[in-house]
Amino acid sequence: MLRFEGHMVLVASIRLRIVAPKWPQTPSKLDILFPYVKENVEEYLQTHWEEEECQQDVSLLRKQAEEDSHLDGAVPIPAASGSGADDPRWMIQAVVDNVYWQMSLDRKTTALKQLQGHMWRAAFKAGHMKAEFFEDVVPAVRKWREAGMKVYVYSSGSVEAQKLLFGHSTEGDILELVDGHFDTKIGHKVESESYRKIASSIGCSTNNILFLTDVSREAGAAEEADVHVAVVVRPGNAGLTDDEKTHFSLITSFSELCLPSSA
Repeated sequence: MLRFEGHMVLVASIRLRIVAPKWPQTPSKLDILFPYVKENVEEYLQTHWEEEECQQDVSLLRKQAEEDSHLDGAVPIPAASGSGADDPRWMIQAVVDNVYWQMSLDRKTTALKQLQGHMWRAAFKAGHMKAEFFEDVVPAVRKWREAGMKVYVYSSGSVEAQKLLFGHSTEGDILELVDGHFDTKIGHKVESESYRKIASSIGCSTNNILFLTDVSREAGAAEEADVHVAVVVRPGNAGLTDDEKTHFSLITSFSELCLPSSA
């Protein structure tokens, strides 16, 4: 058991899989979410084309395409004429081609992420997808919360995406188990200053926080900020070096944590 004497738990390692009828079950949200976008973006645009949110997404993608015009292979999105005579099928195909191009390069532009996020939101709300967490996660977090601990999530995924996952899980809506969410708007997870900002945001000292992650670089950055760290070892995670295994506290399940209020 790993004993921790603070009162805040910051979690970056909640590996999960997305359960979706059309896709095989996998241990990582990325394995399904991005292929889902590629397969469904044309249908999504056709269905939501006249909606203001969709048009905002298209405008942002068009602006990004203009900025990308100097890149090899860049796919343009023509401007609408404004006359209302444009054939939406032609415009939709241009957007689809641009999305395919960006995704083929594994780009993370704000415009692409915004459209992807809206597509995922629609899929979760329609029940086409649900998040399934490792079986130890939810019981452990419930126990921590009942014992008076505060639990926060810090992910490279947007706060909106985090809330989708917790709000549409195989165990129902479990957003109430999380006191707050952080994404890279507060800073990257490999930068120690990010953890100082998080501590300031939630109103506690960094040494009152336990950070759970499965990425050694994130663990190192948190330690530099005087945050307590435990590295979570799960199937499919990147391997650790011998030095990392010796240096960091390791757990394989959230149930291995012994927190002061729940001891």
